[in-house]
Amino acid sequence: MRELLFITHRLPYPPNKGDKIRSWHMLQYLSRHFRVHLGCFIDDEADWQYTRQVAALCASTRFVDLRLTAARWRAVQALLSRQAMSVQYYRDERLLAWVDGLLASGKVRHALAFSGPMAQYIDGSGARHLHRVIDFVDVDSDKWRQYGDSKPWPLSQLYRRESQQLLQYERHIAQQFAAASFVSEAEAALFRLCAPMARRKTRHFNNGVDSVYFAPGACAADPYPPGTQVLVFTGAMDYWPNIDAVQWFVRHVWPALRRQFPQLLFYIVGSRPAPRVQVLAKVAGVTVTGAVDDIRPYLAGATLAVAPLRIARGVQNKVLEAMAMGKIVLASPQALEGIAAQPGLELLLARDEAEFIHHAARVLRAAAQPGASVDMGACARQMILQDYQWESNLQALGAMLDLKPHPVQQGTPGATASLRPVQESEAP
Repeated sequence: MRELLFITHRLPYPPNKGDKIRSWHMLQYLSRHFRVHLGCFIDDEADWQYTRQVAALCASTRFVDLRLTAARWRAVQALLSRQAMSVQYYRDERLLAWVDGLLASGKVRHALAFSGPMAQYIDGSGARHLHRVIDFVDVDSDKWRQYGDSKPWPLSQLYRRESQQLLQYERHIAQQFAAASFVSEAEAALFRLCAPMARRKTRHFNNGVDSVYFAPGACAADPYPPGTQVLVFTGAMDYWPNIDAVQWFVRHVWPALRRQFPQLLFYIVGSRPAPRVQVLAKVAGVTVTGAVDDIRPYLAGATLAVAPLRIARGVQNKVLEAMAMGKIVLASPQALEGIAAQPGLELLLARDEAEFIHHAARVLRAAAQPGASVDMGACARQMILQDYQWESNLQALGAMLDLKPHPVQQGTPGATASLRPVQESEAP
């Protein structure tokens, strides 16, 4: 069996956030076709308990604790040179030494870097003989540009600088590697505009959803007060685009909806809520849960899942998971980038606060009527079953790595391993 080096910026487990969901399924897929050598950082102390489960899929591993103080200092030093802070943040001599030692054996012939900054570990002369693929996932340089447009000076200037430096780095890597992958055709198309010299190498493969785990009726518990209607937002709540989204929603949309539906509740569900999110719990009808053991009951019991993101790149797993559970999703254009759903048929699109209020009110009124239609939720789930299954979508990654395609039955629920985060009692 061929050998492959897989480099990731954090441990690809548990699959409880966007990048970990993607990298975990990639690792599972790769382990069926290669002897995988995994090198990654661990940026959360709680993740050390999962290293044995990840190592079980690999021929060898190198787990490196990300020393935040040192990483931040390296990022600051990047300001003194023409370098991207993101790249220097993830530069570590311990991981570099392990990679160099592994490649010196001459056995590894393929390499895959997950996220742009990790490509630096296979960018040197000692790795040029490898068949190298980079999964950028998102066009991160454009995300920094969006940050710059949304922040006051001097942060705006700092973020725009990072956008420019990171784009130069992304262009360099895309030219050097055999293929550059993204999470959607929309991201790939944007990168082709940003890096036309690498347009022929630029490809994509969609994320997937575990449609057995995220399924209507998959959980019976209802966390909400009896007889209430609930809007829900899910996601990591220390992530700036999510913070910005719920702040905007509570400020501009929630008051009008609450006036029309005095008993309506808004639940913000996700780990590590930042202080700006926690303070929203003081607003009447708003609840901030923090981390929960299982997000599915919060989706299943909600009348409507909302995704009012104003800053976004890539694909929003929160949208895909809600659709897989047959829920109606009300989303901004930014939240729908990269998702091939038809507004009005498989979900609802709102371009501004007036449309968010209008669509939400219409769904809430309809849901209160006996025999309310669930056609949109059913169409949403059918789209997930057809287009967002991991096993079939990962065939495109295999093609980038020169693997021969294998027949996959399209739209088969449960074709992939469960996304269920491992509980404490199951940890090694």
